[in-house]
Amino acid sequence: MNNSVMLSFKRGLVASVLALTAGGALAETTVTAVMHSDLRVLDPVITTAHITRDHAYMIYDVLVAEDANGEIKPQMADFTVSDDLLTYTFTLRDGLAFHDGAPVTAEDVVASLTRWGKRDTGGQLLMDVTESVTASDEKTVVWTLREPFGAFLATIGKPSAVPPFIMPKRIAETPVEQSIAEHIGSGPFRFVPEEFQPGVGVTYAKNEDYVPRDEPASGYAGGKVVNVDKVRWVTMSDSMTAVNALQSGDIDLIESMPVDLIPLLEGDDTVTVEQRSPFGFQTMGRMNFKYPPFDNPQIRKAALMAMSQEPVLAALMGDPAYYKVCGAIFGCGTRFETTTGTDTLTAAGDPEGAKALLAEAGYDGTPVVLMQPTDGPTLRAQPVVAAQQLRAAGFNVDMQPMDWQTLVTRRASQAAPAEGGWNMFFTNWEISEISNPVISVMLNGRGDQAWFGWPDDPEVEALKKEFIAASTPEDQKAVTDKIQAHAMETVSYVPLGEYNFPQARRTVLTDMQPTSVPVFWGMSKTEE
Repeated sequence: MNNSVMLSFKRGLVASVLALTAGGALAETTVTAVMHSDLRVLDPVITTAHITRDHAYMIYDVLVAEDANGEIKPQMADFTVSDDLLTYTFTLRDGLAFHDGAPVTAEDVVASLTRWGKRDTGGQLLMDVTESVTASDEKTVVWTLREPFGAFLATIGKPSAVPPFIMPKRIAETPVEQSIAEHIGSGPFRFVPEEFQPGVGVTYAKNEDYVPRDEPASGYAGGKVVNVDKVRWVTMSDSMTAVNALQSGDIDLIESMPVDLIPLLEGDDTVTVEQRSPFGFQTMGRMNFKYPPFDNPQIRKAALMAMSQEPVLAALMGDPAYYKVCGAIFGCGTRFETTTGTDTLTAAGDPEGAKALLAEAGYDGTPVVLMQPTDGPTLRAQPVVAAQQLRAAGFNVDMQPMDWQTLVTRRASQAAPAEGGWNMFFTNWEISEISNPVISVMLNGRGDQAWFGWPDDPEVEALKKEFIAASTPEDQKAVTDKIQAHAMETVSYVPLGEYNFPQARRTVLTDMQPTSVPVFWGMSKTEE
């Protein structure tokens, strides 16, 4: 296929995708974005997928939120705290209504918090010390603890992993093992179900009845003022197609811009490439603790020894300016940084040592079912490089390609690998999501209640409670040092370094919030 035919084909593909998600009057102001992943799973409690979290920020709101300075501020509710730090009282502000017209009540909040607390890592720790969460009247929620929990507000106000989004009681009462069937929030945008097509796109319309807070927007807090009529996320798994669409004006934003394609945008004054925020991501490998071969800690350790961060990061990003070799499970540059147990990861690996450990562990060649997402620039490279490294150490790797949303669904399966389950996959977390042991889902050791992989690790749970009880920063750091050593000895997961993809946007988009999570309130779109 010659270049002109290929270009025509790609333009036709863009037109088809945009036509399938199109709807409404031409006069409407619509922001069209290519996000880092297609959206398929819509329940923000049953998955930690970032695209589902991003979807939730569009249509739901939260009780309290983190501002640009990292402070927790009122959002849906004002709050007071008792002198003994055991009672938190939240009072819903006026004007809160769900998209179906029903008012937001304290009972909706209690049901939402209860469901969230069963699934979220920080929420589980918080519920461990909760006496009750009750609605004392239609606008007041009283949360009573049995003992102080120093990170209380930071946990319920955290911006990512699983924030406690508020939904109607009838929806929040859905069992946590089951996905919700309705997608109704009280947030600044409404989900448009008739324009949702997995693999094609999703549409959000401005919630005309939303009443923003009076304060200016700051981080995830303050007034969520919407200045556009619609936001459309369209799926374009081919990065070159997305870049062409950006330059032609068919789309306005590429959330994760492949670094190797940035030169194509140089000299185009209608497009800018920028970092969303100074906080990057950690990429990592997760193993399934339930089934061979990774139910054996020695074999998990052999896999860690087989891997090296530099080749993975180089394949992922290309340009060293956008990545950093880093063995700290809480992130480099954070106050809990330590690199214990990661010497081989941050060097060239130790395939010979891994081979010896495999022989000592009696590895019998059991296949490692490695799930490989084929779409999304942030997820494609890691499994390919890791498979090479594991094979070099003697592992029998069965790499199975699929799109990311299929992987997101499959990773929740506890079936045996030969029966539709899995042994290993790779994912990414914002540094802010793993920067302390209370919020990091990768350190949840509650077996079947833990994050995918389901480690049963009472020792790490005890260490987290020790962290919560620590009274000084020095005591906290001492505990996190122990957690790092323990996590690498048991191989809770394999940290593979840090990176920071830039975004690319047309300059007609202005006033975007400089947040790690892409939010669409506050922004404006001017005429071309």
